[in-house]
Amino acid sequence: MAKASKAKQRREAPLKTPSALGEDARRDISAGLNALLADIFALYLKTKNFHWHISGPHFRDYHLMLDEQADELYATTDPVAERVRKLGGTTLRSIGQISKQQRLSDNDAGFVTPADMLAELRDDNARLAAYMRETHALCDEYNDVASASLLENWIDEAERRVWFLFETGRST
Repeated sequence: MAKASKAKQRREAPLKTPSALGEDARRDISAGLNALLADIFALYLKTKNFHWHISGPHFRDYHLMLDEQADELYATTDPVAERVRKLGGTTLRSIGQISKQQRLSDNDAGFVTPADMLAELRDDNARLAAYMRETHALCDEYNDVASASLLENWIDEAERRVWFLFETGRST
């Protein structure tokens, strides 16, 4: 009878990875990480948008910097999603889910000046770092040191992007 019960539980929750964290921690941290994942995808696409549409006398430098930053953002997506799965949660499955969960706004304007692009990306990266800090605090609350440790590196990367965008957009 016990074997049948365990088999039934696996069928009803086939993606629920075993974890030492409690159910509340798994639910809350997975939700926080999924919100971050949506923001990272949104910021990745905005960064690529600006990379593709940058113009002006500093085109080459801006174009290359934005491409590097987009690559860094994209490289974060898989570790975030995999951490959600390690916790026993499920992660984003579509662009529709991203658009529902993202907190950073899109920019669909036909033309954005390079200065405005850099400022917008700077502010978005700063907001992303703040969201990461909030998620880190949640991880601390539940003693999820693995997620917190990953977040510390991603916060540092976001702050580096803010710094580069600030210095690049600074008027002399």
